[in-house]
Amino acid sequence: MSTTDKKLLMGRIGAAHGIKGEVRIQSFTEDPLALASYGPLTTNRPGLVIEITSARTTTNVLVARVKGITDRNAAETLNGVELYVERALLPEPDDEEDFYHADLIGLRAQLDDGTTIGQVTAVPNFGAGDILEVRGREGDTYLYPFTREVVPHIHLKDGYLVIVPPVETEPGDEEPD
Repeated sequence: MSTTDKKLLMGRIGAAHGIKGEVRIQSFTEDPLALASYGPLTTNRPGLVIEITSARTTTNVLVARVKGITDRNAAETLNGVELYVERALLPEPDDEEDFYHADLIGLRAQLDDGTTIGQVTAVPNFGAGDILEVRGREGDTYLYPFTREVVPHIHLKDGYLVIVPPVETEPGDEEPD
């Protein structure tokens, strides 16, 4: 997948908020309010495009108005909708140490001695921190904590990253998923 055809998950709509059509959004952007500035967002529902017309933050979510949604019933139909933006529309990071998680997908994963152990297939976060999902050459999937200690070097331009597996999970010793 090239950089030009990647979509980045920017947020997920949750429950309706109030009776006038506002929705709660879990924003995955560094600044939650920035989500409203990306323009129309594609979604995981075919043909549905979302445009945020106004937003404000609360303690833990973004509360937003969506173009065309004017009552609670309409807002409830959006529960669970994922919001995406094309990677090509986002600015390039200023620092070579900065990157978007989507830029990691497809990178070769190798040990510090240069041995290839697989390819990065996803960077999920189930609540306890980011995880690097690596598909091994035999098709097995391995999960590594995405920390500086476990992933000390990322070489985007060269197409690989280095993994130093935690002592208890040397490659080949893991239980495949």
